[in-house]
Amino acid sequence: MATFLYRLGRLAFRWRWYVALWWVAILVAVGFSPAKAPTAPDDGFSMPGIESQKAFDLLEQRFPGSSADGAVARIVFIAPDGQKVTAADNKAAIDKTVDEAAEGSQVAGAVNPFQAKAVSKDASTAYSTVTFKDRADDLTDASKTTLEDAVHQAQEAGLTVEVGGDALATQPSAGGAAEAIGIAIAAVVLLITFGSLAAAGLPLLTAVLGVGVSMASILALGSTFGLSETTGTLATMLGLACGIDYALFVVSRYREERARGHAPRDAAGLAAGTAGSAVVFAGLTVVIALAGLSVVGIPMLTKMGLAAAGAVVVAVLISLTLVPAILGFWSNAVLSRSARKRGKIAQTDAHNGGSRWARLVVRHPIPVLLLGVVGLGAIATPVMDLQLGMPGDEAKPTSSTERRAYDALAEGFGPGFNGPLTIVVDARDAENPKTAVSTISKEIAATDGVVSVSPARFNPDGDTAVFSATPSTSPTDEKTKDLVQTIRGERPGVESESGASFEVTGTTALNIDVAQKVQDALIPYLAVVVGLAIVLLLLVFRSLLVPLKAALGFLLSVLAALGSVIAVFQQGHGAELLGVEQTGPIMSLMPIFLVGIVFGLAMDYEVFLVSRMREAYVHGDRPGQAIVTGFRYSARVVVAAALIMMAVFSGFVGAQESMIKMIGFGLAIAVLFDAFIVRMAIVPAVLALLGDKAWYLPRRLDRLLPHVDVEGETLDRDVPAPSALAPVGRPEPEPVPVR
Repeated sequence: MATFLYRLGRLAFRWRWYVALWWVAILVAVGFSPAKAPTAPDDGFSMPGIESQKAFDLLEQRFPGSSADGAVARIVFIAPDGQKVTAADNKAAIDKTVDEAAEGSQVAGAVNPFQAKAVSKDASTAYSTVTFKDRADDLTDASKTTLEDAVHQAQEAGLTVEVGGDALATQPSAGGAAEAIGIAIAAVVLLITFGSLAAAGLPLLTAVLGVGVSMASILALGSTFGLSETTGTLATMLGLACGIDYALFVVSRYREERARGHAPRDAAGLAAGTAGSAVVFAGLTVVIALAGLSVVGIPMLTKMGLAAAGAVVVAVLISLTLVPAILGFWSNAVLSRSARKRGKIAQTDAHNGGSRWARLVVRHPIPVLLLGVVGLGAIATPVMDLQLGMPGDEAKPTSSTERRAYDALAEGFGPGFNGPLTIVVDARDAENPKTAVSTISKEIAATDGVVSVSPARFNPDGDTAVFSATPSTSPTDEKTKDLVQTIRGERPGVESESGASFEVTGTTALNIDVAQKVQDALIPYLAVVVGLAIVLLLLVFRSLLVPLKAALGFLLSVLAALGSVIAVFQQGHGAELLGVEQTGPIMSLMPIFLVGIVFGLAMDYEVFLVSRMREAYVHGDRPGQAIVTGFRYSARVVVAAALIMMAVFSGFVGAQESMIKMIGFGLAIAVLFDAFIVRMAIVPAVLALLGDKAWYLPRRLDRLLPHVDVEGETLDRDVPAPSALAPVGRPEPEPVPVR
């Protein structure tokens, strides 16, 4: 592989005009495709195989013309202090607001609170539920304006009006200012690392180009594979981060080879053959982790994973072709300013910070190992109290109308009112459907933890009914989860008595089911991803112990990261510092995101750092010296890569949405733990203790495994020896495209 990539790098360097034009042509081609491609269908957040989803599907089937996942706006009316909503003036204003809200073209219905008895006992609060035929993403501006105008009229009448639900809610976004801040910090880190504007700008340029190609491809293929802009959120984040990192490693190795005296073209080839080989396998580990998201069984998550994996593949291809090509244009510009000024490139200092740290770890491996493992283990202890769920309006800032509506309803009607359970009764096989539904309704109403049950609503055929059961506890309370399990546990007896079947659904039950399914899928996902990655790393390092050590180190860092997330967002430690106004359960998909994304990034650092140690060991260094050599050349670049990742992810901690804030914090802290504690401390300590055993591979297995030559052994005989000095001269003449 090293020889092939070496030749590819030299070709890209020589024919740089053609390579650059080729990538520009690809960007233009896929960029124009979305304009002609039909809009991707929004299949929503479906979760096949769980009871809540089955009930939603039954509702859509038995209640034609109504969408089970249509948008909902819950308008909450609060009377001025000392007044009641039932007062004549207030009642008239509420009636008028409900009538005007019902006039929207996409509105399926608007319930008058006085007819539905949706008034609190003290008559201080009332609410109206406005249901829409379409999802929130499909609502037109005209429909939203109609609803907003109706609300403003009630406010002008002196009432306090808040709107909950998803009809007017602002959708969480992970882009915009956060990405800009991340890119700006990345640019500063690159500039400090390289001391050259060209060297700092090259990874940013190629990463942005890669993200552009990836996102345009996602939009172009949207109608065929059901992809959308939402699907590409993860692809954008990882495409940008991995694109910068991969180009960073190639450029760094190019500068290193120039310092050894190689000509620019040979240096570009060597960078592609050595660092490029590490990029290929690092990219493969990320792709494995992302493609493995399909194991969870959530279609949206599968699409996000595959789209992000495609973005990483693009980042790898760009680092192997476009980066060497641009090095052809900037063969000397990417060198440090001091090198260009002196006309000679200095060799990497044998006593730099990385080598000094490595020597310290090699001399004292046991204390470093114990401190790292015990420290991360202590941070991971909150994992024992993990509660999964899906944060709702209660987790939003108090400045949002959704949060104020949530609080008003909880105060006026009880904490469980914000998370009613929807009971769907299939009475098609019952002798008397109405009697069967009445029996089920009475049994559920008598269950401990149920405050009230609404009247049942039948479909046109009269064989299916739906009603709501209001719990006494909030949607995210563990007692609500126990209540759902209790109702489902009593189902066989109730169904036998009534002759009809029923299922429990609604947003609260759906979140509970999603959390359980994700929790059940976590172990199989870990087994698949870690197992495949161990096999891949076995090929890279030709060692039994190094891949196992890499996997165990990752598990330690991801558990510590998850423990930190739980400590802040669930237990509330330091929550105020991050602007978290309400603690609660951890987002159901958070463990999966942490495992998938952090595993890929952790293996990046493992491959880049340990491959340099392996390269030094193969070329004759003793085990301890190989560790020092690896850190001498790679530590600074790995630190820069980790700082860039942390900068990109930390930018999202400033988001108002608790979910985005949680993802940003979790990923940033995970990179901190994995890069600076696991890879920079625990890994060299373990390798120092293992010595030659770290690189042991049984002869029989050695014969069976293909030799991929990540270290570039074959390049020693294929590449001309460098000159004693490394002069900075004019770049090689460049071929010009034939017109």
